Amino acid sequence: MRSNGWHAVCAAALLVALGGCAQTAVHVNSIGMELVRLPAGEFLMGSDETAADLARSFGDHEPERLHQFGDEAPRHRVRLTRPFYLGRFEVTRGQFRRFVTESGHVPESIADGTGGYGHNPAYDPRTTARQDAFEGRHPRYSWENLGFAQDDDHPVVNVTWHDAVAMARWLSRREGRTYRLPTEAEWEYACRAGTTTRYHGGDAPASLRGAGNLFDRDAVPHWPQWQDRALDHRDGHAFTAPVGRYAPNAFGLHDLHGNVWEWTADWHADDYYARSPVDDPTGPAEGSVRVRRRGSWHTWPLYARCAFRNWNSPETRYTLVGMRLVMEAETGVRD
Repeated sequence: MRSNGWHAVCAAALLVALGGCAQTAVHVNSIGMELVRLPAGEFLMGSDETAADLARSFGDHEPERLHQFGDEAPRHRVRLTRPFYLGRFEVTRGQFRRFVTESGHVPESIADGTGGYGHNPAYDPRTTARQDAFEGRHPRYSWENLGFAQDDDHPVVNVTWHDAVAMARWLSRREGRTYRLPTEAEWEYACRAGTTTRYHGGDAPASLRGAGNLFDRDAVPHWPQWQDRALDHRDGHAFTAPVGRYAPNAFGLHDLHGNVWEWTADWHADDYYARSPVDDPTGPAEGSVRVRRRGSWHTWPLYARCAFRNWNSPETRYTLVGMRLVMEAETGVRD
C-alpha cells in the first residue's frame, strides 16, 4: 500500500462529466485505503428493459425472475451536485482487521453469537438434498472464517450493514473527514462511469471478461448444477479475488462487477424510482431492507448489470457481501 498522501489519475469518463480530460485526485488515507475523487455530474439511472429484452440476452433459465425487475424502472435522470471520493477498491480483510483491532468493534456475527455463513467444501450435490454449498448462520463462520481461503488483500465479507457503518464512523473520527456508505445513486453513477450500457464495458455478457470476478468456468466444478449460467471464460478465481486484479472502469475504479456485493446507504422500495428527486437522491426515509449492488464471485451476468438492485436486512452477513466506502469532499476546498 502507498503511504498517506495524494496522487492523480486521468479518468476517461471525465470527458463526459467535464467536457475534457482532467486530472482527478486519489486520496490515500492512513490505513492505505485509496479513494478516487469523482466529479459532480448527471446520468440516467435504472433500466426500462422488459422481461422479453432480458430473456433474449440471458435466456429463460429463471423466467419468473425476469418479471421481478420492475424496481429498476423507470429509467430516470439523476444529478449529483457535489463531488465525492469513492474507494478505488472494496474494503479489504486487512483494512477491516485494522478497524476491529484498533476500535474494539465486535462484528455482529460474533457479537450476537449466531455467526455468519460459510462454504462447506464437503458439500456434494449428488449426495445431499441441499441446493448449494453455503451453510449458516453458524458460530464457526465469520469474516475471518468462510470455508475458503482469503488473505488480507481480498475483500472482507460476512459483514453486516451495521458493521460497515461502524467502520465508516471510525474512519471519520480517525481521519477528521466524513466517511459513509455510498448512496445507491452514487454507486450506480460510479459504476457506469459515463456509460449507458448494461455493464461499464458494454451490453454483452462477454464484455465482463477481464473486468471482474463472476461465476464462470473456474467456479463450475464447485457448483455443477449452475453450469448453464456460467460465463464462458475463466477469471482465475472460483471464490473471491484479491482487490484490483481486473481492469478498472473509466473512473479508475476496480471490481464494480463481481467479487462481492456492496452495501449502500439506502433503504429499498420497489417504487422509489417513480418518486425519486432528480438531485442527490438518498432513497426512502424508512424501510426494512438495505440495498446492495454489483453482484459477486457467485453471480451470473443477469444480476451483475449496473442497474440491478438487490437487498438484505441490515443484520445480514453472508459470504458474498462486503462494502466500499465514500469520503465526502470538503465544501469549499479543492482537495
